Amino acid sequence: MKENEKYFNRLQVLLDAIVIIFSYLVGWYVMIATTRGGGIGVLPREFYIMALVAIVPVFLLLYYAFSLYEPNRLEGRRREGSNVIKANAVGGLLLMAALYFIRQMDASRLLLGVFLVLNVTLTIVERNVIRQLLMHARKLGLNQRHILLVGYSHAAEQYIDRIVANPQWGYHVLGILSDDTRPGTLYKGMEILGPISSLTELLQNHTPDEIAITVGLSEYYKLERIVAMCEKSGVHIKFIPDYSNIIPTKPYTEDILGLPVINIRHVPLSNTFNSSMKRLVDIVGSIFCIILFSPVMLITAILIKATSKGPLIFSQERVGRHNKPFRMYKFRSMEQQTEEEEQKGWTTRNDPRVTGVGKFIRRTSIDEMPQFFNVLKGDMSLVGPRPERPQFVEKFREEIPRYMVKHQVRPGMTGWAQVHGYRGNTSIRKRIDYDLYYIENWTMSLDIKILIMTVFRGFVNKNAY
Repeated sequence: MKENEKYFNRLQVLLDAIVIIFSYLVGWYVMIATTRGGGIGVLPREFYIMALVAIVPVFLLLYYAFSLYEPNRLEGRRREGSNVIKANAVGGLLLMAALYFIRQMDASRLLLGVFLVLNVTLTIVERNVIRQLLMHARKLGLNQRHILLVGYSHAAEQYIDRIVANPQWGYHVLGILSDDTRPGTLYKGMEILGPISSLTELLQNHTPDEIAITVGLSEYYKLERIVAMCEKSGVHIKFIPDYSNIIPTKPYTEDILGLPVINIRHVPLSNTFNSSMKRLVDIVGSIFCIILFSPVMLITAILIKATSKGPLIFSQERVGRHNKPFRMYKFRSMEQQTEEEEQKGWTTRNDPRVTGVGKFIRRTSIDEMPQFFNVLKGDMSLVGPRPERPQFVEKFREEIPRYMVKHQVRPGMTGWAQVHGYRGNTSIRKRIDYDLYYIENWTMSLDIKILIMTVFRGFVNKNAY
């Protein structure tokens, strides 16, 4: 297995080098064709050949630095593509710095531009083709990585579930060692081979590519002994904790004088710089949207006033960041109600309280547009978990684990859950799962992605009524 991975790594390096050379030569050809073989800025052929000799190893080293030659069975296309772009961006800056350092200002910027654009594009295409070929081979049982699980627990079952559901990863479970389950017991075809004490003997007869420690919470006292046995084999070891429902998938760790500390919740927006940048985007974005959608809001206001009695804007108490209540604005889409009637609950399909105009503006999310003013005030953000009414917050905080975590950030007009269809009368638990993912994995690019997805998925939604 390790020999196969070395072979594929060498092949990957060779293909990357070919792409770099090809992209450079195309850039050179475009430069010559543009200048017709002469003119200002065209240096001798020898200069460009020597530059290519230096560029190939430098870019391959950058690819290595940006983790493009590490095993990528589980790495997504977007992350790999992002690393390719970053490596080429750094490479381009290094080339420009080198030209400045040697005081060579006549080198073709056209060649450099064509080379970088083409190299990024072709490298991403090349790597995706290889990815598809490897995934197909792994589905056929080739290029497998053999894993032994130590400990039978909920974590072991979750790990096996994912391996079975994703044969393209090329993982093969040799079996499971467990002290609490009878040998011969099967879980999705994976067999309990025997007790954990048989690990040393088993490793003498078989050499797995990896050992995954998946003991249950009640067996954590065995960890030190298990790790000691595994390390004697020299096999790569990984630990899959049986408390994934408590810690996030990307835990925030601290080193306190050699003592590792895992924070239960990592919230990127607790960082002052991150929160300031997000707030700046909210202010600029809300002002822009208020101006852009002002004709739509004006027409909506006229229609509401013309078709039903009552106030134009409906405000309702919601729970926001740090559990602080605020008044959230909406265009009124229902007949005027008393405060007791408002507490009835969520709107249901064909709800008689919704007006004719209200049905349309709710389905198209036009009723949410006054919340741009909430964003401008700082009560809300353009993107974030949707805020809920106080009575439902009190109800869900007791019924749904980790529900209150969503209040560590500003609530949003749209969110990760909403663009995946979880709005209106849908699963609260699923909604919270998506909200927690957003909170723990926030980046500015994720916000931009959600805003783009909102345009195509979020405005008109079958669950909005």
